[in-house]
Amino acid sequence: MEKNTPPKDNGEDVDPAIQSLSKGEEIDAMERAGPRAPVVYASISARGLEELNRPFISLMGSGISAGLILMMSVIGEGLIHHELPKFQGAELIADIGYTFGFLIVIIGRMQLFTEDTITPVLPLLANPTKRAFMRTGRLWSVVFTANLIGTFVAAFTLTYGEIVRPDQLHAILEVSSKVMENTPFETLRYGIIAGFLIAALVWCMPTLRGGEFLMIFFITYLIALGDFTHVIAGSGEGFLLYLDGKVDGAWLVYGLIVPALVGNMIGGTALFAVLAYVQVMEEISEDKKPARSRIPYTPKPTGPFSSGRSSASKDAAAATRAGPARPKKETKRTPR
Repeated sequence: MEKNTPPKDNGEDVDPAIQSLSKGEEIDAMERAGPRAPVVYASISARGLEELNRPFISLMGSGISAGLILMMSVIGEGLIHHELPKFQGAELIADIGYTFGFLIVIIGRMQLFTEDTITPVLPLLANPTKRAFMRTGRLWSVVFTANLIGTFVAAFTLTYGEIVRPDQLHAILEVSSKVMENTPFETLRYGIIAGFLIAALVWCMPTLRGGEFLMIFFITYLIALGDFTHVIAGSGEGFLLYLDGKVDGAWLVYGLIVPALVGNMIGGTALFAVLAYVQVMEEISEDKKPARSRIPYTPKPTGPFSSGRSSASKDAAAATRAGPARPKKETKRTPR
């Protein structure tokens, strides 16, 4: 009677469950496993390179649009707060409105500064040249300025454009006044969490398959619940308070925008982006080749001229039908 002998350790990690699969089953298992971390990294890095190469006018236009639309988060929270009766826990419902602007901006792929704390940083960490630093600084300065222009225009229109009723504007200002309760250092601390969460959201986006809406909703709802400071949405609230005369320019800049900016960059760049790079830097290094699957995956050709088989298989089938090639007869040439 034969005894079951354990498999020999040849230095490779094996799993009998995987080895027992057929080729088609293994391919299906690989697809269900989702992308590897280096694939997610490469996806976000490719987006960052695309943003770095965008023209100035495109960045400005998209950034201003993002700032304008992100004010819908402040407006949405204020309007829900206005319509709700006064009861304990009403803020839990009103905070849902904070997600509105983020949903439109992120799903619409507009240039939002806090997303850019990770997307252009990943290629910068992989290739830290002077040119890369300059291009990243250009992207940050343009997008940040454009976002602030957008939030200021929206705040100015809300204050003087009479596009909402006075009681609604009062409710929006009441919601915005929460940023006045924090000291500059508290604003910076809370900004770290907001920056980290937005960077985590950007990291998760390539792996989501139809779940982008819920992920954006829950991440931004969490930011609203914790009163964490987002520099762009917070600048919109600050501009509203400034135009209403509740704060001065010095507090707006040095008490809100600058601390929130520093906090978001620490959370998004210094923490999350660096950690994201560290977890894949060995796998993407040039001196290591990527691991290959036991069964190579060859996708089926697509297009109007493909019939489900590759050109190589068609050539092989044609050669089989034709049979072995006949050798050519050599003709002797007689000298003249």
